[in-house]
Amino acid sequence: MSNGSAVVAKSRSLLVYGLVLLQALVLTGVAVSYYAVGWFGQDVRVRTVPVDPRDLLYGDYVTLSYDISRLNPSLWKDTESKPERGETIYVVVSEGADGLFAPKAAFGAKPAALEGEVVLKGRIDYSWDEAIAVKYGIEKYYVPENTGKALEEKADRLIVHLKVASWGQATIQQLEDRKD
Repeated sequence: MSNGSAVVAKSRSLLVYGLVLLQALVLTGVAVSYYAVGWFGQDVRVRTVPVDPRDLLYGDYVTLSYDISRLNPSLWKDTESKPERGETIYVVVSEGADGLFAPKAAFGAKPAALEGEVVLKGRIDYSWDEAIAVKYGIEKYYVPENTGKALEEKADRLIVHLKVASWGQATIQQLEDRKD
């Protein structure tokens, strides 16, 4: 083997090792970002609203919708653009007297949260004159086998405990029955 081919072979090996390392870092980063929400996120409790739970083909999970999923358009505070389907939205929520968080404002760019406020990151599902529908990535909650149907029947009477990271990502921590 000549020096030139040895250098090429060594370069290819380094490239392959670099690509494998890069893939491992990306996968580790995705996993760590999910768990970082649970470690560093702020506790938020939100009220659920009823959803039509008809599709049982995907296994046991509960489809959830929230009060914060359908926003009044007057909450949109970005004066330079209108809310458009598929765009990222940042919803500022604050805790009410009942201990539940409610939407206070919505922006197209991440605002600074004031004391007592939390910023949730979502995606605009659709918007029109009467509402802005938002998906936060917390609309499905997977449950143990044979427990999904019972939870779906009371999906409109649940409180969901979320952890919300400082970058807006939310994860469901637990569900509890609503008392009212």
